[in-house]
Amino acid sequence: LGRMKPVIVVHGGAGRIFKEREEGCRAGVARAALRGYAVLKQGGSAVDAVEEAVRSMEDDPHFNAGCGSVLNEKGEVEMDAIIMDGKTLDSGAVSAVKCIANPIKLARLVMEKTKHMLLTDHGAHLFAQAMGIPEIPGEKLITERSRERWKKNLEPDSNPEEFQKDLGTVGAVAIDSEGNVACATSTGGLSNKMIGRVGDTACIGSGGYADNHSGATSTTGHGESIMKVVLARLILYHMEQGMSPEIAADTALDYMKTRVGGLGGVIVVNKAGEWAARFSTKQMSWATVKDDNLHYGIYAGEKHIKSVDEALASEREGF
Repeated sequence: LGRMKPVIVVHGGAGRIFKEREEGCRAGVARAALRGYAVLKQGGSAVDAVEEAVRSMEDDPHFNAGCGSVLNEKGEVEMDAIIMDGKTLDSGAVSAVKCIANPIKLARLVMEKTKHMLLTDHGAHLFAQAMGIPEIPGEKLITERSRERWKKNLEPDSNPEEFQKDLGTVGAVAIDSEGNVACATSTGGLSNKMIGRVGDTACIGSGGYADNHSGATSTTGHGESIMKVVLARLILYHMEQGMSPEIAADTALDYMKTRVGGLGGVIVVNKAGEWAARFSTKQMSWATVKDDNLHYGIYAGEKHIKSVDEALASEREGF
């Protein structure tokens, strides 16, 4: 049986990344990719790897997921997450969840412990309790920055759309040594969103999709636009028609831009282990590990490469 070389790709959100946050974002995606890759190297599944990578970014306040999530109109954190297994097309998602540190863990439990694919709000909360997931005070997830932004957006002359450019949904896609693919995506959503708003992240085919027959993708950007074109599935459709991950991603992003005026970013891996990280926004933090090399960047055309050993050593010292 031909063993696949494992690959992981992660994103920390498309949009505008402010100068003073760039280093933290680069380090955060690199760390997440290295953690996911370590799982794959130890023979772990693609599902394990994407969950681990996304959990790493949920715990990192630089990103709009888990700790560091933006606040809704009432000043609360409501989070969405999805995970999908390309082998079986099983998927689990949660939406509008509060007071848990890692929504991606809960999404995985929905996939594995229920007959359902998406649990929301109160029901998701009851399920989390039943599964013994510790509840944390909502304040624990709120950073000073999220609260500042929320206040700014409440001002009568504010334009929340202006701030939406700094989004920071997180995601990961992977292929393991068995050739199975998976995706995971997690977000705090839009700043000052209506209570109960669910974006693309929790929606299968929009926030992510994984199918061993073609590949896996995770998306980020303007959720309502992503949902209109079912972006993740659209990319896989283009790959089924024979496009490379890069061309498929660009074609789908271009369609979303021309058809509905939406901007975003995507990460993709196909069933052959070829990958892409593409975006129509100004920036998107991304990282990938393949063949024991870490690649990462934020700007279009930017690509740093380090060996995994070198990256792990520099991570211990702080990037």
